[in-house]
Amino acid sequence: METIFSQVKRFNIQTNIKVSCVRALVLTSILLVIQVVCFAQSLTDLQQKKANAAKEIEYTSKLLNEAEKNEQASLNRLRLLNNRINQRNLVISSIKGEINVYQEFINDNTEVMDMMNSDMQKIKDEYAKMIRSAYRHKNKNDLLIFLLSADNFNQVYRRFLYMKRYTEYRQKQAETIAALQEVLHAQVSKLEQQQKVKQQLVFETQRETRQLAGEKSQQSSIVQKLQKQQRSLRQKLNQQRREEQQLEQEIQRIIEEEARKNREAGAPEYALTPEQKLIGDNFEQNKRRLPWPVERGIITEHFGIHPHPVLSSVQIRNNGINIATEVGAKVRAVFNGEVSRVFGITGGNTAVIIRHGMYLTVYSNLREVTVKKGEKVSTKQIIGTVFTDHEDDNKSILKFQIWRENQKLDPEDWIGK
Repeated sequence: METIFSQVKRFNIQTNIKVSCVRALVLTSILLVIQVVCFAQSLTDLQQKKANAAKEIEYTSKLLNEAEKNEQASLNRLRLLNNRINQRNLVISSIKGEINVYQEFINDNTEVMDMMNSDMQKIKDEYAKMIRSAYRHKNKNDLLIFLLSADNFNQVYRRFLYMKRYTEYRQKQAETIAALQEVLHAQVSKLEQQQKVKQQLVFETQRETRQLAGEKSQQSSIVQKLQKQQRSLRQKLNQQRREEQQLEQEIQRIIEEEARKNREAGAPEYALTPEQKLIGDNFEQNKRRLPWPVERGIITEHFGIHPHPVLSSVQIRNNGINIATEVGAKVRAVFNGEVSRVFGITGGNTAVIIRHGMYLTVYSNLREVTVKKGEKVSTKQIIGTVFTDHEDDNKSILKFQIWRENQKLDPEDWIGK
């Protein structure tokens, strides 16, 4: 039969086991906290991307509703639809990313809970053994003999402390197990909730995918109609190229005139006054933070050379970006500067060029311009209104460029996202 001495010895072993299990549970809890932080950060990033894409889809749909008042298919409508499809794909990609994050977190949590259950089972098994042993040796004489058999008073006191510790341990053990069970129950509830959220995201993906299929069908229909208008599209493309050339020539003329004036004054060609240099430095420091030249809009044509959306084997070159916006949208300066030119483009309405030190910003396809040559302008100051072509599905396009002297720059590298 087990004696009180062996009970004390086994109590110490059990205590060590419990301490080891508790340490494991503490470590597991720390891992859970780290997972939650990483999970929340990843989820926030994905949800922000999805929200931004959803806002752009909403605004693009508004512009498409205006365009669809004209029943005839148009290149502008196709570009708007292409943008909405791109943003729809981004929404779907973000939702799938959310699903993957949730699944990873669910898998990790399930594994951690298995570890916690295993550790808690060890504690419960040891607790059960202790209770059975205590029941078999509940005779008070055993405890008295345990104390009286000590060699000296110090040993009696130590044995008394052992007994006291043993009793307290038994009382708290049940509380510890109950607390751990409560933690695990909460974790199970959380996992069940995450499973529901994941399923909702799956349904959301299916809904977005159905909408994407409808948009692609509409895209295909517009492309087929436009392919029957190739002659008209080529004429518009040639007109666009003439406007680009005229605009580029005007920019080169500005640069050459200023260089000539500097040469005549005995200064370097690209010499700047201290004020101009300061403005140019500030302009450069605000790269990727410049405001948009319109309050709201979407980019329907990007910088550089890219394929025509309908005409096969035809390349489009854009010295800037085209921003689709709503009827009556106001155009604003993206930074402090001085108006270098206000001029009309043959077949292309009005253009404004603003100098910011060594940089130039160009705003074309304007009407009702409110600034004049030599005028100082400030950031976000209204300089005109975007022209709306009511004969071409209410198309309102601002053409925006940025130059560093005679070097063309991609505006998307400069304006805020």
